Amino acid sequence: MFILSGSPSTTFFRPRVSSSSLSSSSSSSSSSSSLSSSYRLCLVSVRSSARKSSACPCLFYSLKVSAMAELVKDTESSLSPIQNAQRRETNHSRTFLNTTTEEELLCAIRKETEAGRLPSNVASGMEELYRNYKNAILQSGNPKADEIVLSNMTAVLDRVFLDIEDPFVFSPYHKAMREPFDYYMFGQNYIRPLVDFRNSYVGNISVFKDIEEKIQQGHNIFLISNHQTEADPAVIALLLETTNSYLSENMTYIAGDRVVTDPLCKPFSMGRNLICVYSKKHMNDVPELTEMKRKANTRSLKEMALLLRGGSQIVWIAPSGGRDRPDPVTGEWYPAPFDASSLDNLRRLAEHSAAPGHIYPLALLCHNIMPPPLQVEKEIGEKRMISFHGTGLSVAPEITFSDISASCQNPEEARETYTQALYKIVTEQYNVLKSAIHCKQGLKASTPNVSLSQPWN
Repeated sequence: MFILSGSPSTTFFRPRVSSSSLSSSSSSSSSSSSLSSSYRLCLVSVRSSARKSSACPCLFYSLKVSAMAELVKDTESSLSPIQNAQRRETNHSRTFLNTTTEEELLCAIRKETEAGRLPSNVASGMEELYRNYKNAILQSGNPKADEIVLSNMTAVLDRVFLDIEDPFVFSPYHKAMREPFDYYMFGQNYIRPLVDFRNSYVGNISVFKDIEEKIQQGHNIFLISNHQTEADPAVIALLLETTNSYLSENMTYIAGDRVVTDPLCKPFSMGRNLICVYSKKHMNDVPELTEMKRKANTRSLKEMALLLRGGSQIVWIAPSGGRDRPDPVTGEWYPAPFDASSLDNLRRLAEHSAAPGHIYPLALLCHNIMPPPLQVEKEIGEKRMISFHGTGLSVAPEITFSDISASCQNPEEARETYTQALYKIVTEQYNVLKSAIHCKQGLKASTPNVSLSQPWN
């Protein structure tokens, strides 16, 4: 079933809250997403350069080195997150929201570029994203494809442009922004028409029910997963929304710096609960920032420890440190190997939190929808290929460290053995999903350990 998102101004905006509730929110907020003054000065400088020479494709990203340190910077502000969000909306241009046709939408991109308000490389990415998204939705055969494309892409370009005008900075722990603009539903409605639900499957739906029951009891849940695309959070939420909507909306994702710095990706990340970290794969991309990144990761771990202390958390993490890639020789996709040290750090956090913690292996298959570049890229601003395709998600029962490591001779062996055990189970589930979706076996691909279903039917 396809659900068409309505006009961005009506579907995604929530009623403004009263001044009294804003005051309450302000007093209870522990961190702010507003920009520091030094970061603002940096951006003003970049915008001025863009007006002088919009032809240079690297101008917008030239702030990457100087601004990266601000990615998860703790900032102080007199505004609560909701107040700050309302301030951004109030001052925001309606250039894209006022368009009613494809021609007007594309014209608006060129107009803002020529005026120096939109960096040329971001503008090119916008146009490319529009055309690729349109082709994917047309591929689905949906009779309302043109309407869906215009509605959803209007919302996307509007959100991207807002972030160019007034860049959002993520805190170490970012809470999904649901008002005054609902970024969560914005992301769901954008990805929904790309998912072929007729050829999508969920494995072991009963285990997700057990997970939800443990969360209600105050326990913490950790999903150890492979990572396929930027759309992973939306795909997970879409496949679970009919049976486990609480999990869909309350999951916290361990997110790398790229999804909170890329202009075309940031609006989607704003709709998710995130713990912001720097991936090991990109730790040394800019040597002079390596130490800063390590310190930022330490701050994020502290935020996560505080979060877990309260219990009832569900955390998704990809111990591979990045997205899966196809084998360069065979072209076959498979889960990237897990990093034992990352997994061990998470396990220790789980064990030392006041609430009980449980670790579950999760497999995800959705790379066809929005595959990553074939090679890991240092620069931000990747080309985004998009298609309509089936997806899959499967979870296995809890795997305890004590059971797996009982016969190990030393801590290092125990750590590696546990990592490989989790990876093996994720890979086994992934292969079942692959048989169901890519090999067209459907529900018949089920095995004694992976029971497939389509809970939305």
